[in-house]
Order: sequence, then C-alpha cells, then structure tokens
Amino acid sequence: MDINHWQRRLAELCEAHRVPGASLAVLVDGEVHECATGVLHLGTGVEATADSLFQIGSITKLYTATVVMQLVAEGRLDLDAPVVSVLPEFAVADALATKTVTPRQLLSHTSGIDGDFFHDTGRGDDCLAGYVAACAELGQNHPPGATMSYCNSGFTVLGRIVEVLTGQVWDDVLRERLLDPLGARHTVTLPEDVLRFRSALGHLGEPGAQPVPAHRWGLSRSAGPAGTINATAADVVRFARLHLDGGRTPDGAVVLPAERVAEMQRPFVRLPASHAHRMCWGLGWISYDWPGGRVIGHDGATIGQKAFLRVVPEAGVAVALLTNGGVPAEVYQRLFTELLTEHAGVAVPEFEPPAEPPAVDVSRYVGSYLREGYDVEVTERDGVLRLRGVTTGELAGINAVTDVELVPVEEGLFAARRNAHEPWAPVAFYALPDGSPYLHFSMRAAPRS
Repeated sequence: MDINHWQRRLAELCEAHRVPGASLAVLVDGEVHECATGVLHLGTGVEATADSLFQIGSITKLYTATVVMQLVAEGRLDLDAPVVSVLPEFAVADALATKTVTPRQLLSHTSGIDGDFFHDTGRGDDCLAGYVAACAELGQNHPPGATMSYCNSGFTVLGRIVEVLTGQVWDDVLRERLLDPLGARHTVTLPEDVLRFRSALGHLGEPGAQPVPAHRWGLSRSAGPAGTINATAADVVRFARLHLDGGRTPDGAVVLPAERVAEMQRPFVRLPASHAHRMCWGLGWISYDWPGGRVIGHDGATIGQKAFLRVVPEAGVAVALLTNGGVPAEVYQRLFTELLTEHAGVAVPEFEPPAEPPAVDVSRYVGSYLREGYDVEVTERDGVLRLRGVTTGELAGINAVTDVELVPVEEGLFAARRNAHEPWAPVAFYALPDGSPYLHFSMRAAPRS
C-alpha cells in the first residue's frame, strides 16, 4: 500500500473542506499504515502527526459494547434480563420502561430512553452512579423495542453495569480488559491522561466557513462509556482488527469469544427508511449494506471533532479517520470511496434527492417533534417543508441551530442539508405500530407533540 499517496489525498481533501487536522490509519493485508495532515489547533499551529490523539466520540460505544459482551460470555450478564436485575437503582420516569428495559435494548438503541441527556455529575469515580441516579426523571422517547433511536444515555447505564459487576470504575475496566491486551498505549479516557500526548482540539463554525477553535475541550466524565475515548487512528484500527480476527489479539490471546464477536456484528434492528440509510444496528456495531459487500462501522462526534471507522470483514480491511473541524463528512465520503474501492472492492453509496422531486402531501408532517436535548419544528409554506432544530440541555449553544429545507424523495422520506458544503441526510416521517407519528432524523426518533 502506498501510504504516501493517501497522505497526499488526505491533505488535498482536508484543505478543500477546511478540516484543520486529520489522522488516517488503514489495515490492509495484516499491516497498519498511518499518516496525518494539518494542525491540531489553529490557534497554536501545532502539527497533527500520526501519533496525535483525537476524540473518537461514539466509536467509544464499540469498546463499551465489547466489555459488556465479555461479561455476557463469562455468564455474569444476561442481555435479555431487565437492567434492574443487575442494577436495582436504575429507574426512568416511565414505570414500564424501568421494569423491562434490557441490556440488549441499550446496546441496539431500542430502549426508548431519551438518549441525549448530557448530565455532568462531576469528575469523581462515582460519576456514573450519579448519572444513573439522575436518570430517574428521564423521559421515554418511545416504548421499549418499538423503534430505533440513538441513545447515548443507555451506554452510560451500560458502563455503570460494568462497574457494578466488576467492582471497578469503567475507565480501569476498559484498560485492564481491552486496551492493555490490545497494546493500545495511545488510547485513554481521562483528560489528565490526554495531557501526556500530542492531542487535538475541536473547531466549530458554519460549513464552508473558516473554523475556529472550540471554547470547550470535551464532554463530561459521565459520558465516558458513550463517547470520551481519545486515541490515535492506528489504535482505533487495532481495536477493529480484534473484531476481524474473531476476538483474538495478534499474539493469539482470546479477548472475546468468536461467537460473541459475530453476535455484535449481526443486524438486530432496521432504521426507518432503511433503504435510504442502507444500514442496520447490531449490538454496538452498525451494519452497512453497500455495493460490493457487507461493511460494519461507527462514527463519533464530540465538540468540533468527528471520527469515522469502517471495516470490511470479508476483505480484512479497516479504515479510521479522525478529524477536528470543518466539513469532515465530505472528506470521509471521498477518501473512503477511493480507499475501499481499491482495497476491498466496496463502494460507499451517496444519498441524495432525485433531480425532479416527486409531488407529495407535506401538510401531514407539520408539527413539533420533541426529544431530550433537541427540539424540532416542521413548518410548511407554499408546499415546501422546513425543519428547524435547536439543541437544548448541556450542549445548548455549542451545536449550531439546524434550519433546512426538506426535499421530497418519496412519501414519508425527505433529504436535507444545511448548505452545498455538506452531504444530504435522510429525514423520515413514520408511525409506530400503535399509530403514533414520529420523525427520524440524525439517527434519532422524536414523537410529534
């Protein structure tokens, strides 16, 4: 593999899409190749290098899911028993959900618990216990198992389950059970450990505009199991290799039994308008149905940083891209298309509306759609739908307001993007089995109020 070629392509694409810095790692033929470009902080000009740490955001969930499945393999956790059977203090506002939500539903984002509850419970080792206690007032997005809605909250609960079953804090369990066996010496969870390495700061701004350094570095510690890992791209690819090699490390040690590795990757729930997303959710992993073969992966986003991981099991290929601002989705789309086509025979599909959008009755979709951490208003004027989304809660004022036109693709399915610098995203209107109207946008379900 000519890594110099891919370093040049990475640099070209990052410059074109105003990404300050990025790190790329590729696993091909059993070898890890890595490169980087740009800077870690536009204010300081510190160079991004292959050994720089970036925030991988929700790719962290794959690590947490792996540890959870270790406990399942050891017979210490039943995925289909209620959470309260191992975590008696667990409660949410809905009594039925409190009694019935299972670890499997948390892993697959089907619990219905409001998912974007970013509640800071401090820096102490009791932060996950405090977070679970605060969930008592947390609302229910949908009945358990009724649909899929991305749920950060559920992974913090899973992290607390890990703590209770092992008697250790999540950070230590992750290190002992997963990171040390993998030799992942450039993967950490706490800010004080990040300080030992060269590391990236996120950058914010409107797509296409010059990004500026974020005024806040990262998420609170209570979000740990859902999204606070910092790592090099190469370490992320080494983690992915574990799942390519049936749960074994390169020296043959079994970290996770092969049957549990396969169970994590197996599709469990489809998204609304799944033909547009071309993806299903497993137990942690996303499974993509792409031209040329099956792909698994996950993305991550924190404050001005975004990360992308794609793995092609049949080809033994894994690619990780870590970025710190700008419009990284466009870099991902183009770079991964080239890489995966050449090395795995897989094409990355693009979602976009038809050149001539169909005529649909848009009036039925007008209304307010509310969920934890995000309020959406859908309006109609002269037959054109618009969606306005506002972040609430702890991240209010950090994430930009979304204000987009919804372009019809078919009845109940629309395409949206903030401007021409961003890729199109699906927006689906649908109903639960009981007839309740819902909006599905950015992997989240929101009921009409």
